[in-house]
Amino acid sequence: MRKPNILLVEDDELDTISVERSLKKLEIQYVLHTAYNGLEALKMLRDTENPLHPDVILLDINMPRMNGIEFLKILRNDESLKDLKVFIMTTSSESNDRINAEELGISGYIIKPLNYTDNTKRPDSMEAFVQFHLRKILNENT
Repeated sequence: MRKPNILLVEDDELDTISVERSLKKLEIQYVLHTAYNGLEALKMLRDTENPLHPDVILLDINMPRMNGIEFLKILRNDESLKDLKVFIMTTSSESNDRINAEELGISGYIIKPLNYTDNTKRPDSMEAFVQFHLRKILNENT
């Protein structure tokens, strides 16, 4: 059975750890690839010898060198990458960020912080995303 691939594009180490913890709760075998920014992610996706074909991309908006919106614009204009499922993860509550991301065909929008010390479950939290959306997507692709 093929293990699904997840590409996490995130510059914050603590958020990366939080995502990894949430993903472990899936109880599904997967391969997690990480990139520090959009440029690194594009390099992985376009590698001529071993290109990455993720089932899902988890993308931060605010990153150095190439932010999430810039990355998404390039992705959606690339014939071989334009149909990838991308979920935005951000601290931004700016409606412009959400509108720009939605116009670029994202699959969903997750608001950070990715985990909470209280047990409040918001529908846009990482925990809710992992349990309800990501589990379904990864099971469909195995």
